[in-house]
Amino acid sequence: MESFDLHETSIATANANHIDHGWQKVSYPKRQRKTKPNADPEKTNLTLPNGTLTNGAPNVFRSLEQQSEDRRRRILNAQTAYATAAIDANAKAKHNRSDLDNDDGDDSSDVEGVKPNGKPAEEKKKVKQKKPKKPKVTVAEAAAKIDPADLSAYLAELKGEQPEIQMQKFANYYGKAFREMVAGQFPWMKMFMESTVIKLADIPLSYISDAVYKTSANWISQQSLEALGFFILWSLDIILEDMLAQQASVKGSKKGVQQMPSKSKVGIFVALAMVLRRKPDALIIVLPKLRENSKYQGQDKLPVIVWMMLQASQGDLAVGLYLWAHHLLPIIGGKNCNPQSRDLILQQVEWILSASKARSILVNAAVRKGERLVPPSSFEILMRVTFPASSARVKATERFEAIYPILKEVALAGSHGSKAMRQVSQQIFNFAVKAAREGSPGLSKEAAGTVIWCLNQNADCYKQWNEKAMNNGADVARQALFQDADKYCKDISGKLSRGHGCMKTLAFGVIVFAVGAAVVSPNLDTWDWNKLSVVFNS
Repeated sequence: MESFDLHETSIATANANHIDHGWQKVSYPKRQRKTKPNADPEKTNLTLPNGTLTNGAPNVFRSLEQQSEDRRRRILNAQTAYATAAIDANAKAKHNRSDLDNDDGDDSSDVEGVKPNGKPAEEKKKVKQKKPKKPKVTVAEAAAKIDPADLSAYLAELKGEQPEIQMQKFANYYGKAFREMVAGQFPWMKMFMESTVIKLADIPLSYISDAVYKTSANWISQQSLEALGFFILWSLDIILEDMLAQQASVKGSKKGVQQMPSKSKVGIFVALAMVLRRKPDALIIVLPKLRENSKYQGQDKLPVIVWMMLQASQGDLAVGLYLWAHHLLPIIGGKNCNPQSRDLILQQVEWILSASKARSILVNAAVRKGERLVPPSSFEILMRVTFPASSARVKATERFEAIYPILKEVALAGSHGSKAMRQVSQQIFNFAVKAAREGSPGLSKEAAGTVIWCLNQNADCYKQWNEKAMNNGADVARQALFQDADKYCKDISGKLSRGHGCMKTLAFGVIVFAVGAAVVSPNLDTWDWNKLSVVFNS
């Protein structure tokens, strides 16, 4: 029984340990029984089935039952108190965590990095704050912020520096003016590929105010052609590098490679367009490098070159035609010109010829600083693409036929009988005779008329008549016809200096008929020449 009491006492002690800190009063039943008075020995201690004595004395186990009930009551009270304390502790812990979360950064613990409950504090996760998106700026909005007075003051400070450095800083000013723009706001490659020449001509100076343009143009006019030529190639290199980067970005996007967006190049386009319009001659200076250096050649670079020549054309229409005839027309004459490039090149010359008073301006400026706008070599290409063989006609042939008359007039314009015209007629005569002997009827007819023009311009062309007509491997019938034509042309030309005015006119008509017949109509018999001679001698 003592062992039973100790066991229950230890359980009660364990459950109530949090209240009395492990100390518990232990009672021993034997001592309690010893201190109790002894029962009357004279009475008989008979126990009834219900556990009471027959003599009315209390049961000897009653004290034990009371102690057991007391212990059970204490255990229940201890369990209830423990549960209540646990609930209070949890509520307090939640309250402490809420205080820490709401703390502005002050640490209320005595030890740094330790929470009030004794556990180490966790480091707060750093949340990356999203940068606010910059508002998108359009070309027009950025251009409107450019102050002409500020630009003028900036350009005035550039005096004294090297000319090339001045030009680069000039472009840098516009680069800063449009620095808030991203490449997507000025997709120049897409614009150049999809826009017509008419739209390309106004990109991007249509956004620039007249005051800003005039301020820049006045400053550009003071720069040397050498410095401007340097700037044109320097700007073109930057534009082509950006084009290659965009092409690589497109290829990378197809492969899943993320590319960084490039900065907008609208500033360099603005500065370059201003230079080309104000000083179009600077583009003529760098034209040989554009033809010789392979990095400036290729179908993909053609839209940029056309755009540059359009800007120069707006500054000087004659320069525009010069650039077209010397650089772009030979591309059409090449073997690798595709329909898209041919269309773009044709659009440019059509745009030039559609300008107000274009014909009179170009004919009067046919010779510019000793050079012809349409040189003989370009005129030959123009003649051949306008009058191809019937099997070689394309959609663009009709467009060439429409522009040919004005361009031919410019190619043949000049002072009659002058030294320069004699040289030009000599060069044209060389390819015209060759073209007249080819099998294309349209080309032969046009070339024959050109040969006659050459004979009228330069008497020395008669000396080449025999060489060209007799010694170039013509068939027997045509060669005999050339011999007859040569005989009568010499006879007629010898009489030109002795005749009257009307006689000279008639003689020239006869020569025209003779040459034209020899070149175009090989079916004339010998008696036709004899009859022609009789008519002339009479």
